[in-house]
Amino acid sequence: MKKALTILGFIALLPAGAALADDDCLVPMAEWQPREAVAGLAQDNGWAVRRIKIDDGCYEIDGTDAAGRRIEVTVDPATLRVIDLEYEDGSHRQRDGDGDHDGDGHD
Repeated sequence: MKKALTILGFIALLPAGAALADDDCLVPMAEWQPREAVAGLAQDNGWAVRRIKIDDGCYEIDGTDAAGRRIEVTVDPATLRVIDLEYEDGSHRQRDGDGDHDGDGHD
């Protein structure tokens, strides 16, 4: 009986664990762009890079934007698509399909 309850407990947790993994990048290392390409993306966007690291299988850029605000940018390692841009104050901007940060048609 204990074994059955333990198994049911693990099964109940699976959907919650899958939801938590949505921010992960599940890309084989062979398909990753080099760090230099990530640095180029940052430069193209006017971001000053303090550090580029790997977090949950994604590239993560820590730095400042053109206005001097601290940012943390999550980047898909294969496509270099910006997944999330978080400001130090906790606000987020996610890129939509047109390459625009906030959906207003301007970047």
